[in-house]
Amino acid sequence: MCAVADVDLVIVGSGSGNSILTPDLDDWTVVIAERGTFGGTCLNAGCIPSKMLVLPADRVVEAAESARLGVTFDAPTVDWPAIRDRLFARIDPISAGGLEYRKGLDRVRVIEGEARFVGERRLRIGDDEVSAEQVVIAAGARPYVPPVPGLADVPFHTSDTIMRIDTLPEHLVILGGGYIAAELGHVFAALGSRVSIVHRGDRLLRHEDDDVSARFTEAFGRHAFLHLNADPERIAYTGGEFTVTLDDHELQADALLVATGRIPNGDQLDVELAGVARSPAGYVLTDDELRTSAPGVWAIGDVRNPLQLKHLANHEAEVVAHNLVHPESLRSIDERVVPHAVFSHPQVGSVGRREVELRAAGVPYRVGRRDYGGVAYGWALEDEVGFAKVLIDPDTRQILGGHVIGAQAATLVQQLVQAMQFEIPADRLAREQIWCHPALSEVVENALLDALD
Repeated sequence: MCAVADVDLVIVGSGSGNSILTPDLDDWTVVIAERGTFGGTCLNAGCIPSKMLVLPADRVVEAAESARLGVTFDAPTVDWPAIRDRLFARIDPISAGGLEYRKGLDRVRVIEGEARFVGERRLRIGDDEVSAEQVVIAAGARPYVPPVPGLADVPFHTSDTIMRIDTLPEHLVILGGGYIAAELGHVFAALGSRVSIVHRGDRLLRHEDDDVSARFTEAFGRHAFLHLNADPERIAYTGGEFTVTLDDHELQADALLVATGRIPNGDQLDVELAGVARSPAGYVLTDDELRTSAPGVWAIGDVRNPLQLKHLANHEAEVVAHNLVHPESLRSIDERVVPHAVFSHPQVGSVGRREVELRAAGVPYRVGRRDYGGVAYGWALEDEVGFAKVLIDPDTRQILGGHVIGAQAATLVQQLVQAMQFEIPADRLAREQIWCHPALSEVVENALLDALD
């Protein structure tokens, strides 16, 4: 075994952890441990490639829906290898270039291998053993594989693998009803596959506001076959065909995607041997400065945060990068206002609390809502699905939550994010600025006015 003794910093994971290496750390000796593809989930198998697939899928659906605007197109010709290769021809060189760049730095060593703690701030990485003054755990999360009889014995896909397949499935069965199922289900349904969703709940996107979840389920059911309140009893694979047995029927398909969530990788690092505590759900616990229960050990990203959002992980990396070199003036993570989006069809953007949460907590609130079809640009779109919904405090007028479903939802919700972050009350946001007409942003303005009036 080769020993690498007493470096200044070990970073476990090369996703957002890679961005911790700011110029302030140029004189530190650093080891980056990575067991997978350099660059982490978002770059290689998550946010970026999936959205590059969503874009052509959106174009297909928009063309199909344009008949209501008086414009029709011929049926699309989908070149899946070209679509796939377009995105990975850009992503793979970025990953490889990032790895080579880090390897070329004098004071940075990249060790490609499995990392596990063997003691306090001491790790075994492949054949090396490394000790460090500081350790940052940025090891991410992995797909959760449910204990369905037969599943472990069949060649199923997860989000880590399905975007690189060679041919479009004729029939894709997706287990799960969250954002991964919604986004990849949209991609493959739009590009020509028959898509069947098998979900144990009665609605898709159950973690969204109830109104949004219900509307999304209704709309998505026009493009995919939904099997709700359904748990697969067993799964088999014979002759290139999957058989998914439900309680009252069977589904045959040539591809199976397991999209039942992602779980943090802390358990695979033996973090307890370093004195690092985890939550009952397996997430590494930190304080607001992102310190774990072990001195000199920090954590960022999906391994610590159940929201599992890249933009939040990047913010966490900025906090830790500062705190490593400024222990006398630590910064705290600000997680009061964290937006998220689902890039499916329809699109969803959300921030803050849901109505069901406010009711359960006994928090007083007022609801404002406006359908896309109630504003001028929505008329132009002939939209019958989208709406914006806001929840405000009846006394302070502060915005408690905002939820948008429909075209440009991820962009529209950002106006509510800014107001919440900077504590701009709903009445000022709605009435003390001039809203561009007839932009789609008027749907947010009108939802605010509805809550106020």
